[in-house]
Amino acid sequence: MGDDVALRRCLVWLAMVVIIVGFYTHSFKKMVVTYFMGLAGIGGVLLPDWDFFDRDFSEWTQPVSVDEIKRSDVLRLGSTRFRFYPLRTVIYAVVYGFGLYKWWTYVRQ
Repeated sequence: MGDDVALRRCLVWLAMVVIIVGFYTHSFKKMVVTYFMGLAGIGGVLLPDWDFFDRDFSEWTQPVSVDEIKRSDVLRLGSTRFRFYPLRTVIYAVVYGFGLYKWWTYVRQ
């Protein structure tokens, strides 16, 4: 249920950003681009299967076994959604940084 709350909050913030971009640029096309970029960003953070990606990077090419699922359920003390992994952090920073840069240059035109 907590994931639904986070998704709703992100979508409300996205709607506010889209409205601000619309007032600032007076362009429906830029509003639509902002909306879809925001949906892609929200989807990239909230939708991935974090139990799959919380494994070591070298194991990402192999499917998750039943033993790993049971072990992770037993060992899980809290949410694993926001664990810090340097490689994942670098990948997200590069991808979202480039997307944000491209979006900003488009909106400023």
